[in-house]
Amino acid sequence: MSQRSGLPFWPRHAFWQGVALTIVAYVLFDWGIPALRFVGIPSAPVPNSVVVEFMFIALIGIFMYVSENEARWAEFKQPIQSALVNRDKKWLRSSLLVVLPLFVGFMTFESTRPRVTADIQPRSIHPAPPTSITFRNKTIQLAGLENPLRKQGNLEDHMKEGRRVYYQNCLPCHGDLLDGKGHFGLGFSPTPLAFDGGNLPLLTESFVFWRVAKGGPGLPKEGTPWNSAMPVWEDFLTEDEIWSVIIFLYDQAGFKPRAWEAEGKEAAHE
Repeated sequence: MSQRSGLPFWPRHAFWQGVALTIVAYVLFDWGIPALRFVGIPSAPVPNSVVVEFMFIALIGIFMYVSENEARWAEFKQPIQSALVNRDKKWLRSSLLVVLPLFVGFMTFESTRPRVTADIQPRSIHPAPPTSITFRNKTIQLAGLENPLRKQGNLEDHMKEGRRVYYQNCLPCHGDLLDGKGHFGLGFSPTPLAFDGGNLPLLTESFVFWRVAKGGPGLPKEGTPWNSAMPVWEDFLTEDEIWSVIIFLYDQAGFKPRAWEAEGKEAAHE
């Protein structure tokens, strides 16, 4: 016999315990994690692919639990064997032969049918950057600013550092291919920026530094609503780490940063 739970509402039969654990796991992964934001814990919508992956792992654990010993495993299998073999359960088998194909057909139809829904909110054009920002109590002039690490040389070392920073912090949203399609990226609207030919070559490195350092909360109010989920990375990364990841982004994407015009450089020295 299976171990008895002290909870009055928890099923005592091993089979129904497995069913209950499966339901609890699904509710936790699909609803519980995003609901944390209502109690002040930062959370984001969990993509369906991630829910499926988590459920697969949870089912492995549940099957390990119900098969821990022979008695519990026999108890778990008993309702299944009864439904498939016993003559008095013929009505149940017949019902399942009708209900299961209908359920699979309905789910397939729901996942493929065309829907009339509002398009995902398009990404707004790049906002105008401020002339200067404060980074950890240090004032940085953005106008005419070039990446200081490029002047130091050792670009290979900076790219390695930038790769580390990107894969530790940026990959879940911006993706392994820098296309804005990371595991969590599809849960946001607008989706994270894709580092492609329509973005990086148009931007100076100082602009990218500002956007990375200040994130969504640092966007100008006149551009509201931007609805950017970008974190304020200056709270987690150093100045050199941000400049390094910028070098990595341009190198990995195969583009050169936009150069400042003479007027911008002159303005920076005034």
